[in-house]
Amino acid sequence: MLEKFKTIPISKDVYGLLFMVIFVGLGEKMAERFLPIYLLSLGASALIPGFLNGLDNFLSAVYSIPGGWLTSKFGYKKSLLFFNIFTLIGYLIVIFIPNWKAVIVGSFFFLSWTALSLPAVMDLLNSEMPKNKRVFGVSLHSLVRRIPMALGPVMGGILIDAYGERTGVRLSFLIAFALGVISIFIQQIMIKDQVVKNESLHLKKMFSMMPKSLTYLLGSDILIRFCEQIPYAYIAIWAMKSISGAQISATQFGVLTAIEMVVALLIYIPVALFADKGSKKPFVLITFGFFTAFPMLMLIGKSFWMLILAFIIRGLKEFGEPTRKALIMELAPEGYKAATFGAYYFARDVVVSLSAFLGAYLWILKPEYNLIASFIFGLLGILVLAFTKFEDKR
Repeated sequence: MLEKFKTIPISKDVYGLLFMVIFVGLGEKMAERFLPIYLLSLGASALIPGFLNGLDNFLSAVYSIPGGWLTSKFGYKKSLLFFNIFTLIGYLIVIFIPNWKAVIVGSFFFLSWTALSLPAVMDLLNSEMPKNKRVFGVSLHSLVRRIPMALGPVMGGILIDAYGERTGVRLSFLIAFALGVISIFIQQIMIKDQVVKNESLHLKKMFSMMPKSLTYLLGSDILIRFCEQIPYAYIAIWAMKSISGAQISATQFGVLTAIEMVVALLIYIPVALFADKGSKKPFVLITFGFFTAFPMLMLIGKSFWMLILAFIIRGLKEFGEPTRKALIMELAPEGYKAATFGAYYFARDVVVSLSAFLGAYLWILKPEYNLIASFIFGLLGILVLAFTKFEDKR
């Protein structure tokens, strides 16, 4: 397997992208996983973490469109520069204004990075990786992206335990700002300018270019994201404050997140080497199964060791995620891949943004209802994909 890895050509642009992902991601994940705890410490009600998660999904949807449009019009290098600067503005707002309402305002900026940049990232990988190694390229990005996702929450948890919930999170955002500035220099030095068509591209055209085959995946994807997002904002609260007799510290929760990311890191490359050779649908179905199992394991987990098992399963849900993203880019029309990718994510995340509000409502009724509903949506997502005719290109 290592010999196969050595023979895959990786350009300077891809290396630049990967370095950027590490620096931006490390800063982002130090604070992002603890935002629900931070909001409560600032006096926000229990509804606000759910609102923020819903806002995150909604903005992810809305920002996918300008992310794809800007990338198609100006190229990925210029677009990534703008996306980075936009994110840094949000960090500054949270750093200087310790108020939960300021967090909501700042979130319009710092929650933008993933949605805005993903079409540019996928376009760069699609352009720079050989055609028969694009799943590998997306997997490599996903693997590297999980390094800061593993380290960030641990570092953030340590800061919270050392300096308290308020100061610890604000210090995390300060570090995130510094790392974001470093990433700007990296991407401008290592990523070359891209030749783009600058063709007129409007919203209706972006959707009309989406092939019918993508809509099958989109429907099941929406259901499985309901499964993921209904409990997402409350996972830290459930683990740290709700489980009777098993409450854990912020550092322990960071360790659980690190375990999740390490598991994901270990499976990315082996899966990618196989996924590039055959049908991609089985890999996506297996992934949906892991998405569905996680909320049920959280529901029955009454100890730290049971939570470890749950987060191992949560890490395994990344099994076919790069395959799904590569499939979207593969099915998208030539010359408009970033725009089609953005349109797909817009359609998905606009609908999925409602899941967070449903999750908040269920949490207020009873926290257990939140996790049970998540499990049911996961089962529906599996069934839709399993019984739908779906042919991918090889």
